[in-house]
Amino acid sequence: MRDSHDPNTSRAASWPIAAAMLPFPNSQDADGGVWLSQLAQVANEGFSEVDLTDNWLRIGDLDEERLTELGDVLKQVGLNPIAVSAIRRSVIDPDAGEDNLAYSHRVLEAASRIGSKVVSFGLHRPLTPEQQEAFWFWTAPGPVDSTDDETWQLAVSRLRELGSHASELGLEVSLEMYEDTLLGSSESAVRLVQDIGMDNVGLNPDLGNLYRLHRPIEDFLVAVERCMPHANYWHVKNYFRSEDAAGNVVSLPAPMAYGSANYRQAIQIAVDAGFDGPFCVEHYGGDGLTVSAGNRDYIRRMLAVALGEARRSVLDRGASR
Repeated sequence: MRDSHDPNTSRAASWPIAAAMLPFPNSQDADGGVWLSQLAQVANEGFSEVDLTDNWLRIGDLDEERLTELGDVLKQVGLNPIAVSAIRRSVIDPDAGEDNLAYSHRVLEAASRIGSKVVSFGLHRPLTPEQQEAFWFWTAPGPVDSTDDETWQLAVSRLRELGSHASELGLEVSLEMYEDTLLGSSESAVRLVQDIGMDNVGLNPDLGNLYRLHRPIEDFLVAVERCMPHANYWHVKNYFRSEDAAGNVVSLPAPMAYGSANYRQAIQIAVDAGFDGPFCVEHYGGDGLTVSAGNRDYIRRMLAVALGEARRSVLDRGASR
C-alpha cells in the first residue's frame, strides 16, 4: 500500500480508490474463511482500499466477535476499509424509516471500530418486485420520495442526527445521489446538504445512478460542476447511453473510459473544485471486479492529468532526451 505522505509518491498514485463489494454475494452468515477468499480477490486486483458495501456484509449487524474477525481478515489481506456504504436503508422510508435510522447508527459505530473514514447513506429504498425481475433493475420504476416540507424536514433532522453521531466518532457522512429521492437531482442534493449544514456531511455524487435511467436526465457535466464543491466521497461508474429522435433510451454498464459520460472532464472539474475524498469504483454485470480494477487505473491517469502531474512527467522525459 502506498503511503500518501511519502514525498516520492504522487498524489494521483496515492489517492485512495476503493473497490465496492457489489460483485460478491451476501456473506453475512459466512465464516471468516469465505471473507478471506473474497477480500483476497480484491487485493489480488491491486486494491489497497475497500468499501464494505452492506449488500455484501452488514457490519452494523455483526457482534463484537465477528467484527473483530473481519478486522483481522482485512489486515491479513492488506486492505484498508476506508468506507462503508449502507444501501437501500432510507431513514425516511414510510414503513421502515425508524428501524433504518437505528441501523444507520449501528453502522456508524461499527465503521468507527473497523477503522473506516466515511460512511455513505442514501434515501433509496429496497428494490420492488418488478425491479428484482428486470434484467437491469434501473429499467423498472422504483419507489418515489414525497417532496412535501414535512418529509424534507424529517430527512434534514434524521441525517443531521447521523452527522452528529459521526462527528463524535471522527467520521464523515456522505449522502448518495439516487433517482426519485430527495437526493435525486444535483439541485435537490446540494440543497439538502446545505440545509443539514454540517462540516462532516457532504455529497456522494453517484451520478451514474441517474445517467443510466431510461428517461430524460440532467446534463452530466453540469451536475458534476454543481455537486463537486459539496462532495466528500464519490461512487463512480459509467454506462453506454443511447437516445433516438423519438426519445427512446437504452443504457448498459460500461468501463469508465469507454462509456458515454465524460469522466476525464468530470475528474478535472472535481479537482478544480477542491475535491479530495476517496473514490469507490463500481460496476454491474459480468466480472465487475476486473472492470473496477481497470476503472481504478483510469482514474489514476485522469488524476495525474487533472493535477498537472502527467504534463510535468512528459516535460521531464522530453528534457532528458
